[in-house]
Amino acid sequence: MTTERRTEHIPSGRLRPNPLAPPAWLLAGLRPSRAPVPWAAAVRAGIALATPLAVGFALDEPEYGALVSMGALSGVIGDTADAYRMRILNIAVPQFFGAVGVAAGTLVYGHGWLAVGVLTLIALVSGMISSIGTVASVSGLLLLLNAVVGAGLPMPEPWWTAPLLLSAGGLFVLALSLLGWPVRGRLPERTAVAAAYRALADSLEAAGGPAYEERRQQLTQALNQAYDLVLGRRARVHGRSPSLVRLQAQLNALIPLVEAAPAVHLRGRPLPPAVPAAVRELAGAVEAGLPGAPVPDLPAPRTPSERALDSALRYAATTARLPEPDPYNIDDRLGRPAALRVRARRTVRDTMLSGTSWRYGLRLALCIGLAQSLVSLIQVERSYWVALTVTFVLKPDFGSVFSRAVLRALGTAGGLVLAAAVLSEVPRGWWDVPVMALLAMLIPVFSTKGYAFQTAAITPVILLLSDLLNHQGFDLILPRLVDSLIGCAIALVAGYLLWPESWHTRIGARLADAVDDAAGYVERAFAPFADDAAQRAARLSRQKARRRIYRDLSDVRSEFQRALTEPPPTGPRAAAWWPLVVAVERIVDATTAARVRVNHGAAPPAAEEVAALRDELHGLARGVRSSPTLKEVRVRPLPPEARESVLAPVHQEVVAARAIAQPER
Repeated sequence: MTTERRTEHIPSGRLRPNPLAPPAWLLAGLRPSRAPVPWAAAVRAGIALATPLAVGFALDEPEYGALVSMGALSGVIGDTADAYRMRILNIAVPQFFGAVGVAAGTLVYGHGWLAVGVLTLIALVSGMISSIGTVASVSGLLLLLNAVVGAGLPMPEPWWTAPLLLSAGGLFVLALSLLGWPVRGRLPERTAVAAAYRALADSLEAAGGPAYEERRQQLTQALNQAYDLVLGRRARVHGRSPSLVRLQAQLNALIPLVEAAPAVHLRGRPLPPAVPAAVRELAGAVEAGLPGAPVPDLPAPRTPSERALDSALRYAATTARLPEPDPYNIDDRLGRPAALRVRARRTVRDTMLSGTSWRYGLRLALCIGLAQSLVSLIQVERSYWVALTVTFVLKPDFGSVFSRAVLRALGTAGGLVLAAAVLSEVPRGWWDVPVMALLAMLIPVFSTKGYAFQTAAITPVILLLSDLLNHQGFDLILPRLVDSLIGCAIALVAGYLLWPESWHTRIGARLADAVDDAAGYVERAFAPFADDAAQRAARLSRQKARRRIYRDLSDVRSEFQRALTEPPPTGPRAAAWWPLVVAVERIVDATTAARVRVNHGAAPPAAEEVAALRDELHGLARGVRSSPTLKEVRVRPLPPEARESVLAPVHQEVVAARAIAQPER
């Protein structure tokens, strides 16, 4: 297998033949993403932000209506989940932290050094909890954002009024989001499982061709999404829910098919169209929640890979067709999340002991301390917008700090142009209601296009709501632009340039961990077992290991895409790792295919050969981990007897990975 085949997967667009052309990382951020328009989310956003304003004007309390709309804005930004139970977490939990934040900010409003100290401490906590996960990241963001707003804008008395109104806005968004629950029920989970089936059908359809690897990556993402929804929901359902157990069984039934796909791909020949068509038929049955049709007549299998695929397809069809929720007692065979109290205790411990959490918390605390000092202590006309900008920009889990700072400045400038037109031409009062509805609808639409577009959509909404609180009108425009530029500068200098880790990509270390995991997977895949019980345990262990590796590699790809938006030298260094990312994925695929062939008649490899291959992979991992750039990794050459082994494709992939990890690459 040649290494030239891999270079086609290196993302293009990082060369700059024209020295006057904008840098690629900036163009990538300004290029709108192709995504369908989320009409339902857009309508919800318009209703959620305009209705409180209408009620406020009707009661002659526009300030109260503006605060409720601010809380609704936070809910709109966090309403990104498909499953209804996940929406409760994504909206309700961050709203609680937001209420705590605005209460703390309100209590220190106008208190100078006390406000600086409190916001700095909140920034430290916000940064540390942001590393836990998606919900925690949004919660930390709202905790700090609302604290900054509470400390920068006069809030109505008593102190608990603002937290109550902001929470009411978020809960209003949650209520709108859950309106379809009685009708749609578990449709998001069924849709996710069906999407995994369809992604598998696409992967099988591309088997043997050049599009297979891209389809397999899409399959990994679909499986991640499906397992996150189904297992996450099962963790919150006490006892056995027949419908959820059936979904779990249908999702687990995909695993043998997923394992057979690499073996089929290595044949180099396309499958009969009836095979992916049968998988798509099963996807339709899963999504409809109805028993599926029998598997159509398929060509008789001849090779081990064909027998594996045929057996896996019939097994999946049986699982999808039978009404019993768990016909083969495979419930949770890939692992169910631990109890909530166990996960909470483990999360707190890991966060407190994590160097990454402390470093990010300290970076955010330093920048917020500087921003709030500028706002509170220096006698210049500045506002909470400086710290607000720092909070939005300094979110490494949301993307590159450097590119976000630049895109934030550009997006704010674009949003201010729209805000200037609104504040200068639209009279304050009832006209704000339809204007707010229109502006709010742009937020979900523009958020799918990219960060700069999202910023441009959110900026006029926040300015219009701020004007209802402080009544500055058009005079808000220029100070907010200056504040945004100052906030971006603080984030770039104190949150990016002063920290050496900002200049290094983490892809190499994470990729080395994935190579070590692949070595363990090779050893586990061909470990001997004494009886049937040990065989079943070994099979489940392999499945868990393979899912973990693919998920880790998916995270590496996300980190790779983030690093590409960094300026030189980080971006070009990240691009150099791409062929090795693809190589590791192929090593795992080849190992899975070899295991499938052994399961269906091929001769198993010798223990010495498995140990040698494991050692080669560990050596590759050590070489990758020892240098921030690719360098030559010495491993033993392929022995002659291994060329006829079932592990020969795995050896070839390791040799190809070694060739990639050389200076000239």
